[in-house]
Order: sequence, then structure tokens, then C-alpha cells
Amino acid sequence: MARKKIALIGGGQIGGVLAQLIAQKKLGDVVLFDIVEDFPQGKTLDIAEASRVDGTDVVLKGTNTYADITGSDIVIITAGLPRKPGMSRDDLLTTNAKIMKQVAEGVKEHAPNSIVIIISNPLDAMVTLFQKVSGFPTHRVIGQAGVLDSSRFSTFIAWELDVSVRDINAMVLGGHGDTMVPLVRYANVNGVPVMEMLERKYKDAAKAKEVMEAMVSRTKMAGGEVVKLLKTGSAFYSPAASAIAMAEAIIYDENRLLPTCVYLNGEFGVDGYYVGVPAVLGEKGVVRIVELTLDEEEQAAFDKSINAVKTLVADMERLGF
Repeated sequence: MARKKIALIGGGQIGGVLAQLIAQKKLGDVVLFDIVEDFPQGKTLDIAEASRVDGTDVVLKGTNTYADITGSDIVIITAGLPRKPGMSRDDLLTTNAKIMKQVAEGVKEHAPNSIVIIISNPLDAMVTLFQKVSGFPTHRVIGQAGVLDSSRFSTFIAWELDVSVRDINAMVLGGHGDTMVPLVRYANVNGVPVMEMLERKYKDAAKAKEVMEAMVSRTKMAGGEVVKLLKTGSAFYSPAASAIAMAEAIIYDENRLLPTCVYLNGEFGVDGYYVGVPAVLGEKGVVRIVELTLDEEEQAAFDKSINAVKTLVADMERLGF
């Protein structure tokens, strides 16, 4: 069976890690595109020169030409400016919208049958813009955010309970921003509710709630925490690893249920917007959206997040995108 062709648009920190992970996991041949001359060529050469060590024979090609992505099965987009200290995701809107418009036009022309995973921020707006410009069916245009945010939430829970993160099941819905919605009620350790374990640990329901609220808050601000610590950029390994999990679900037709930024047609009471919800991913992209019951508090938080997404999209449209 022929290897898949995976195009990476954006050769920065995330793009480089994506190329390395794809090669190490042998997911397919890689084309790394960036507008900076020689930059993607240098990154792919470096990764390719580790092929003997990694034991992989995939082809890695760096390019400054969109034509080289022709025939790609999957396109992962990271193009755009990263956040800097003190900068919100929304601050990136104007500059990154211009970049995304150009990317969408390039992908539309040269990889019209690809499934597209977008990481660029502000995520919800960039996914919306790509689909609008490309005209791709919505099941083939998806955003990576929920997998990352859920992994962050799960990590903090594992640290707090001193258990393996592999046993944590936790999900974050809504927009990829400060209004995201970590679902506390559904969080569990192999079926055991996290809140029950916290209450047993602290023998105090109020203290358990306080600890959980702190983890929820940290999850919402996790990207900014990394930005603050790095000082010269934003998170790159965890977003890349999260996108790879989505790509694997598509390449291997795994039908994995993952929190994904997808287009809603009435699901969760939302119509016509890209929002993070549970979705099944397979070889055709989004197979189906899985609705779940939200209680009054969760629904209020979800509605607030939806309104933030709507405001972001409206701002983008007022700017002419």
C-alpha cells in the first residue's frame, strides 16, 4: 500500500515537531512548506539525516512552493504568528487571517481532496476562514484544540491525584480560548469520578471543589502559562502531538471519539459555527458528532464560550475576511 502524503503548512516549531513525529511514527511522506527560503529545506534535511537512527524510510521534502503539496492526503496547518507574552489569541486575528486566506487558496488549488487539520490561532476563527475560502466540505476541515486542552486538563488531574495520566478520561469543549469548558462532571480515572477521588483525598467537599476549580482555571490559561515561561514563543510539542493523534485516527480509520473543533449543524443547539465538541474521526474526516447532556451550569459555560466564538467570527468578518 502506498504511503500517505502529508503536507505541513508552516515550518516553525510546531511544523518541525510534526515532521519529526510523522517520520518516527511512519505515518507517511512529508512535505514541509514555509515561505522563508531554505528554512523548511533545512528542517527536513536535519530530520531525514536521522532516518537511520529512527529506522524510518519516509520521504521528507522542504519547499517554498505550494505545487509540491499536490496529491496530499492530509494537510496540517500551523502557519501564522505565535503568541508572545501579554498577547491573547484574539490579538493575532488580523495578521493570521491574512496568512490563512493565502494558505486556503494554495491548498484549494493544489490539494483539493485533502483532509485539513488546523492548529493556527485564533483557532475557531482560522478554521472558519479556511473552510469559507477553500469551499471544502465541512467534514474535511477540522481544528485541533480539544485534544490539546483535554490533555492539559488530564495532566493536571493526574498530578493532583498521583495516578497515571493514561487512566485519566477528561474532556474540554467550546472555543479554544479563555472561555473553554472543561467538563468536571464527566472527568474520571478509569470510570471513577475525579471529584469523588478528590473528596476522599481531602475529606472535605469544599476543598475538593476548590482544588478542581484551580485545575480548571489552569487548563484555561495553560497556553499562556507556557508562553510566559518560554518568553520567546508558544507551546509547540503538545499541539503537534495532539494533531498527530487526530491524523492517526484519520489515516488508520480508527473512528476515535476526540474533542474536535468541527462545524455544527444544530448539534448542541448551535448552527453554522465551528466549535469544540466530541466528534468521531475516521478516514473521511468527521464521521459524526456525538452530543452529550449538559447540566445547567455546564450549558451556561458552553453558551458563554459559543458567544465568544461568535464574537470572534464577527470581528473577523468586519475586518473583511
